[in-house]
Amino acid sequence: MTQHCGFVAIVGRPNVGKSTLMNRILGQKVSITSRRPQTTRHQVMGIKTEEDTQFIYVDTPGMHIQSRDRNKAINRFMNQAATHALRDIDCVIFIVDRTKWTEEDDVVLEKLSNVPAPVILAVNKVDWLEDKSSLLPWLDSISKKREFAAVVPLSAKNGTNVPELEAEVAQRLPESVHYFSEDQVTNKSQRFLAAELVREKVMRQLGDELPYQMTVEIEEFKDDGKTLHISALILVERQGQKKILIGDQGERIKNIGREARLEMERAFDAKVMLNLWVKVKRGWSDDDRALKSLGYDLD
Repeated sequence: MTQHCGFVAIVGRPNVGKSTLMNRILGQKVSITSRRPQTTRHQVMGIKTEEDTQFIYVDTPGMHIQSRDRNKAINRFMNQAATHALRDIDCVIFIVDRTKWTEEDDVVLEKLSNVPAPVILAVNKVDWLEDKSSLLPWLDSISKKREFAAVVPLSAKNGTNVPELEAEVAQRLPESVHYFSEDQVTNKSQRFLAAELVREKVMRQLGDELPYQMTVEIEEFKDDGKTLHISALILVERQGQKKILIGDQGERIKNIGREARLEMERAFDAKVMLNLWVKVKRGWSDDDRALKSLGYDLD
């Protein structure tokens, strides 16, 4: 039997549904999601094997315009990580949002101009359109922006047309042996996923109250055979942010811990004992050395 295998980069501006799409394709959560733009900070691989075909999806941070308030080391890292994912790729899924095209979509389009791999345009959130008749002329207008291999309107959240997108991708994967075992779903460790799940719960609880100056570091990840013991340190940049995160009488941090623990137990299929601490580490998000020590590394 001839095998096919290839890398598929999922790219787009912030908050268009890249992580939601990958989780939908895989049928399980590998990338964290929230309504906050730029929730994804790292390249995260999602691996799906179907008989003789192995898809290796690469979820990427949202590509965004570098501006004064988005020129910290963490923002530069996210743009670099997204661009880095386009190297040696076999296919690209470029996600845009319904009938709205922004400057940041142009940024992504420009990045793709030098990519030799076929680019499939995925128009997400079409289930939100009140006037469905506006979709066809919109698809016609954006399909002229470059030569796309295919244009697929879909809903990453509800799964509408996602199988059609996967079929388009499958046609464009090269003949190759499979790189991963058929039961492997991601290249990331449980330790990485634990940190991401805590960060997701913080972002969902706090919304706009706590911006990007927050990250999570796992200090302990130990399995005693019955229970996973996980200790996570949430780093912020200012004392006021720490106060917001802990909440009145520690209520907010308790809620974050409870939600993260329950999600970890589902993800790891094990009982979890989770301890959370909050620490102020000034300037970490604009310090390349600090970022690298916290796992923000393109390698």
